[in-house]
Amino acid sequence: MPTPTPAGDREPLDVLVIGAGQAGLALGHHLAARGADFLLLDAGPEIGHSWRSRWDSLRLFSPAQYDSLPGLPFPAPADTHPSKDDVADYLAAYAARFRLPVRLDSRVLRLHQEPGGFAVTTPTGTLHAKQVVVATGPFQTPHIPALARQLDPAVPQLHSAEYRNPTQFPAGSRVLVVGAANSGLQIAAELADRCPVTVAVGSEPLQLPQRIAGRDLFSWLTGAGFFTVPAHTRIARRLRARGDLVIGTRRSALRRRGVEFRPRLAALSGRTATFADGSTGEVDAVLWATGFRSDHSWLHVPGVVVDGQVRHESGVTDVPGLYFLGLPWQTCRGSALLGFVGADAATLSARMAADARPPFPQDDPGHPTPATPAVSPA
Repeated sequence: MPTPTPAGDREPLDVLVIGAGQAGLALGHHLAARGADFLLLDAGPEIGHSWRSRWDSLRLFSPAQYDSLPGLPFPAPADTHPSKDDVADYLAAYAARFRLPVRLDSRVLRLHQEPGGFAVTTPTGTLHAKQVVVATGPFQTPHIPALARQLDPAVPQLHSAEYRNPTQFPAGSRVLVVGAANSGLQIAAELADRCPVTVAVGSEPLQLPQRIAGRDLFSWLTGAGFFTVPAHTRIARRLRARGDLVIGTRRSALRRRGVEFRPRLAALSGRTATFADGSTGEVDAVLWATGFRSDHSWLHVPGVVVDGQVRHESGVTDVPGLYFLGLPWQTCRGSALLGFVGADAATLSARMAADARPPFPQDDPGHPTPATPAVSPA
């Protein structure tokens, strides 16, 4: 495990990376390769904590051969699907393999500009750096709709971020799962053997099987260039509008197992759920598979986050020295995915190195290039 770097050592740093998940570690690999003086901060108690904290049975949709970060293949046979603990172990091994400087238990409380760079405040002190990369990923704050407050307080409710396994709900309880993307349908499938389950469907993402014609779906999608579609193209805009794919969990199969599907949840009152078509149903528990929201309340740099959205071009903001990595659709469809974020990390590291270089004398109006002295003939 990397050794935490004490506050105040080697300051100001060349680069401070906020987040030591897959994006931060991939960037750390490139920073180390070019000899940058850098540190990765992470709020978790261990590397891979955000993965290890997901539900027990979670597995990646992508086979192991598509799950590697730069310089270290994922240690699992091709066409197998790693568990969330396999991913956490891999990230920890990756940081150790490349001796990346990581400080754990270091939630960032505030980031602001100062002369010559940035100041980052943590519970143990303030760090200073010339460049900062925000690599906190897309899954930051669980989102629960306001109508949850209308539920009877005696009715247990969990967000998918808190869900671990079906035993968290009493056997036989009527569970309402709100959300029909990958998390919602996978959890509904698990609960169906223990409880009567109803799924409230707000939108219907495209469903695809895990294997097509004997090959894993990811081999087809990768071959077709699905994950590398540039973010600013017309086809990218169409893909974003359609939302994420639902992979491997079919509604038809869930219906055969007794799962009921209703339209969007419109209201809750006590133990009664009302749906968009006016139908109602009684519930004993609610599982919110309603996604996550970004939280940049700690980022006190004007103009970077506008109406909750990061303003950037391929991870580069208008503020010199401030960058983002691992955002969904940062440059392409795969930008936030484990096996694809490495390409963005390489590009961003090169851009940061170029930005950090002092201008050549001929490019600096304050230091004009000296005239070439005349040479006398021999």
